Amino acid sequence: MKARRPAARILLVDGENRVLLFRFTPADRPPFWVTPGGALDRGETYEAAARRELLEEVGLDRDCGPQVARREVEFLTIEGVEVVADERYFRVDVDRCAVTTTGHTDLERRVMLDWRWFEVDELPGWPEPIYPVDLAALLAATGGPS
Repeated sequence: MKARRPAARILLVDGENRVLLFRFTPADRPPFWVTPGGALDRGETYEAAARRELLEEVGLDRDCGPQVARREVEFLTIEGVEVVADERYFRVDVDRCAVTTTGHTDLERRVMLDWRWFEVDELPGWPEPIYPVDLAALLAATGGPS
């Protein structure tokens, strides 16, 4: 039986209409890119988790606003656990944002070494997997270009 994993994910869009993604390089599979975010801590709301994850992973301390999308996906975590994730997405638009990684966990420091601001038109043809797979459509549905 797969574990349930509630998670908050951030669609962080800058003033040049680019979205921030982190590149994961796990030992057991090819690299892939994902939005900032992660699992909720016990007793934490999705909104609180979104704010915490944005601070820990990006260094930006701010309210992430209302949930803009929700999806359920199955995957194998970096720790090797099969999960059914209840992911809630929050869109944060900023003029500019310098990524600060001082809040990264030990695991993130090992497997999440790179990040990049992507133009939306780069997403479909990128040579490594990007999650969610329909990120460009999700961005368009949640406000399009900022």
